[in-house]
Amino acid sequence: MKRPGLRNALTIDVEDYFQVSAFAPHIARADWPHLACRVEANVERILLLLDQQGIQATFFTLGWIAERYPAMLRRVAAAGHEVASHGHAHLRASQQSRIEFLHDVVLSKTILEQLTGQAVLGYRAPSFSIGAANLWAFDVLREAGYRYSSSIYPIRHDHYGMPDAPRFAWRPRGVQGVLELPVSTVRLGRRNYPAGGGGYFRLLPYPLSRWLLRRINSHDGQAGIFYFHPWELDPGQPRPAGLGWKTRFRHYLNLARMEARLARLTSDFAWDRMDRIFLEGT
Repeated sequence: MKRPGLRNALTIDVEDYFQVSAFAPHIARADWPHLACRVEANVERILLLLDQQGIQATFFTLGWIAERYPAMLRRVAAAGHEVASHGHAHLRASQQSRIEFLHDVVLSKTILEQLTGQAVLGYRAPSFSIGAANLWAFDVLREAGYRYSSSIYPIRHDHYGMPDAPRFAWRPRGVQGVLELPVSTVRLGRRNYPAGGGGYFRLLPYPLSRWLLRRINSHDGQAGIFYFHPWELDPGQPRPAGLGWKTRFRHYLNLARMEARLARLTSDFAWDRMDRIFLEGT
C-alpha cells in the first residue's frame, strides 16, 4: 500500500502493562515473574495490523521480555521489522550509575542480537530518561555499539523531558557520537507540544493528532517519529489497586479506541523503520 508524503518512523516500546514506571510504587519488580504477561498477544495484534497495512516498524524491546518470549521476538524480526533495545529491566537511565547503565544496555543488546541474529543499532531509554543531567549516557551507548538513540523528549513533563533540546536529529556528544532522534513535537509560539504518540494520542481527538504529524511533514519538512506500547491496545488488562487518579487517567484513557486510531494513522501516512529512515547513507 503506497501513501503520499515523507516516510515517518513507527515505533513500538515492547513492555507489559505492569512494567510502566508509574506502576512502580504499586507493583514490586520482584513480582514481575509471577504476573500473567499479556504482551505476546498484544504484539501479535500489532503484527497483524502492520502486515495488513504493508508497514515495517521498529520494536524497542526490553531484554526481560525477549528472554521470556523469544519466539515472539523472532516473529517480529522475521516479518522484516527492526528490533531495537529498550534496555533490559526497564530501569530509568537517570537512576543508574554509568557502570549500571553500561551493563543494562549491553545485556539487552546481547540478548536481542542472539535471538534475532541481527545487529541492534537503536536504543530508547525507559520513560525518555536521558536529559541534560546524564548526557554521559550517549558515551556509554556508543561504547556499547549503538548507532542511534530515541531517548530525549523535548517537552515539559512532570516525569521526563528536556524542553530546550533540538526537536530533530542531532548528536549530543559531537559528530562522532550517537545520533539522537527525538519523538516528534510541534513548535507553537515558544513551546514544544507532543505530537508523537503515547498517552497524548489517546487523549487528543484523532484529527488533531493527524494535523500535528502533517505539520511536521509539511511545515518542518521532517519525518515524524511516533511511538506506542502493546498494552495500549488492551482494555482488558488487569488494573492494580491503589493507583492515583492521574495515573489511572494517563494509563487507561481510550484504550478501547486505540487499535482503530492506529489503523487510521497507518493508512493516512507513509511509515518505515527508524534505521531505514535515519541511518541509510550515513
